[in-house]
Amino acid sequence: MSRIRSFVTVSLLGALILPVAATAKEMIADTTERKQALTSWGIQFEEFEYRYSDDDEELGVWNADIFYGTDDLKVRWLTKGEYAIEEQAYEQLENQLVGQVPISTFFDAKAGVRFDTPEGPDRTYAVLGVAGLAPQWFEIDANLYVSDEGDTSAELDAEYELLLTNYWILAATLDATVAFSEDREIGVGKGLVSTETGLRLSYDLIDRSFSPYVGVVHERKYGDTADFAEEEGGGTEDWFAVVGARISF
Repeated sequence: MSRIRSFVTVSLLGALILPVAATAKEMIADTTERKQALTSWGIQFEEFEYRYSDDDEELGVWNADIFYGTDDLKVRWLTKGEYAIEEQAYEQLENQLVGQVPISTFFDAKAGVRFDTPEGPDRTYAVLGVAGLAPQWFEIDANLYVSDEGDTSAELDAEYELLLTNYWILAATLDATVAFSEDREIGVGKGLVSTETGLRLSYDLIDRSFSPYVGVVHERKYGDTADFAEEEGGGTEDWFAVVGARISF
């Protein structure tokens, strides 16, 4: 009789434990799968283009974002530059390494370092900024920089995309830089430093993974920055015809 009771007891325990164990295993597997699904990486070239100016200057230009992480934390390497084709020299080379975390439904905060190779001595900056989607569907990227020389500046990038059809997209961009102190060695004066505005018409060939475009870009320097450029024999304003592509992997 005792053997029968033991068998019944073991059977009942098994009937209770096995479903619980199976459910726990499914929950662990589902959690692991979701965590793995949220981890992502990619490479995006927002700009990869050839520019030809109204004074016959030719430039190769890129603006790229290489990222890895989850929705809660991403590590991003942001790189952009301008390469003068005839002179075979960089006019601008900038790299940022930042960590990015969400602070609201539509905006992320980021912090890190920036390494710059302007015309003059190299510069290293601390970076603090926000990036996200503002009302009316404007993409905003705003940053505050403090250099290793103690100089501070801020930069605002804004973009608006108008969907003309499912494939044709008209994108307007604005990049404005303001300096709160002068850095004469790299030709930057206090106040509004420069603006770059662009208008690009693209066509999505491969589901926004490859979108060739044509457009125009206007660059201008202001105030003391413009005076420094003129003293060095440079210009303060340029118009460019642009052809390039947006690429993502």
